[in-house]
Amino acid sequence: MKVGIPKEIVADERRVAGTPATTKKLVGMGFEVMIEAGAGAAAGYADAMYVAAGATLAPDARTIYGDCDVVVKVEAPTADEVPLMRRGMILISFIYPKRTAALMEQLATQGVTTLAMDMVPRITRAQKLDALSSMANIAGYRAIVEAANEFGSFFPSQFTAAGKVDPAKVLVIGAGVAGLASIAAARGLGAVVRAFDTRAAVKEEVNSLGAEFLEVELEESGEGKGGYAKVMSKEFIEAEMALFRRQAPQLDIVVTTALVPGTKAPILWDREMVELMKPGSVIVDLAAAQGGNCALTKAGEVVVHNGVKIIGYTDLASRMAKTASQLYGTNCVHLLDDMGKAAEFKVDLEDVVVRTSMVTHDGAVTYPPPAIPEPTPRALPPAPPSKGKVVAAPKGPSPLRWVMPTIGLGLVVLWLVLTLQASTMRSDVQAREFVQHLTVFILAVFVGWQLVWNVTAALHTPLMSVTNAISGIIIVGGILEGGHSGDVNAPVILGVVAALIATINIAGGFLVTQRMLKMFRRDPEVGR
Repeated sequence: MKVGIPKEIVADERRVAGTPATTKKLVGMGFEVMIEAGAGAAAGYADAMYVAAGATLAPDARTIYGDCDVVVKVEAPTADEVPLMRRGMILISFIYPKRTAALMEQLATQGVTTLAMDMVPRITRAQKLDALSSMANIAGYRAIVEAANEFGSFFPSQFTAAGKVDPAKVLVIGAGVAGLASIAAARGLGAVVRAFDTRAAVKEEVNSLGAEFLEVELEESGEGKGGYAKVMSKEFIEAEMALFRRQAPQLDIVVTTALVPGTKAPILWDREMVELMKPGSVIVDLAAAQGGNCALTKAGEVVVHNGVKIIGYTDLASRMAKTASQLYGTNCVHLLDDMGKAAEFKVDLEDVVVRTSMVTHDGAVTYPPPAIPEPTPRALPPAPPSKGKVVAAPKGPSPLRWVMPTIGLGLVVLWLVLTLQASTMRSDVQAREFVQHLTVFILAVFVGWQLVWNVTAALHTPLMSVTNAISGIIIVGGILEGGHSGDVNAPVILGVVAALIATINIAGGFLVTQRMLKMFRRDPEVGR
């Protein structure tokens, strides 16, 4: 079975649907791979690299479309490419069916089975096929690179002999895949980052990247189907716009990423907000291809208004063609792998991923796909029959609430007992030193217990590893204290006990750490 990769002919498209690395994987799956000569040149992949990976070169696109069973592309085919496709061929590409009805009719008439990579459902098993997220991740990162190129200052704060330079203040609107990538990139460069999203559920993700999450004083969920945002109410939009107007004078860079599937991109940054920004500020509009989130955006251009640069590039992912091609090619390899290796390859209409992605088949347009059924909740096994009379457990305070007071009281009693024993020692100096050491010991135990008690359980293993160094110090102190005198007294006993417990802690800490690290090691036999 032959897989073909033609050269992209859309203007400014540098990506290619397969790389030498993905070609090698396809060959290993039993496919014959044919690539048009020069298809990967713009992405940095020479023809010789594909040949070395096992592909054959085709002189032109007509040969690809005429000879191959499956053709993998990045951009949707043009009206000139469709007539070259043979009946029964499978096309895998971005299609965007909500705005390409005429193209789908043409593909159906040509008898092509079309799988749209932008229609892959956002379900757990299809995450490895999610090309939209792969490209959005790159576009979000590249947006910050383009903003830094146009912005006339540092991103981080700088202290120089000539004076202090304040950090850049960045606002990212929309905390989806692209927005989170922009936040991470801007924070990595040292900027002060704020973010806004209609979905309150992303607040934790934004905060985890070190950004401040902005909220409006109006409760309304922005969650839509499939993890996308929905169109908000008039009242929410008004509160949102008021928030942006307050922020605009403080900002140096704004990145907008807001898209609602099936509709024109919403205007979130109007002319007034642009004019409120400082001259030299930059706006990067990732929604430019669908009209833009900024009222002044022009697709594919950089517009300057009132000293503010508005970047409307629609090829941000293509500007990182080498990496984008590798990620997209890998998404396509996973799709072909799920459909069966070369010997078992088939278009399974019962497969929810294939059927949802399919937009044309057997001479007909199959878009929109049927709704994905909700998963049936797994029935719980019946409870075993009870024996005897069931008595409800009395409700009361948890016994754990008394743990800390009990331990604290025990430490105080121990301190009093040992302090009284110190009075029987041979000299007042020795007694005072013992009481001082004992006080430090009791306080250290109390502080250590509080530290571990208040650290989340997920961090206990790395915390144990870090405290190995402290345990080493305890061993040294315990040995010195235990061998300080030939008599068997309280300091000697405590020193020996401290050395023993610290030794156990070190050995156990290293053992647990090694077991944890083994979970992340690649197994050479299985390749993962």
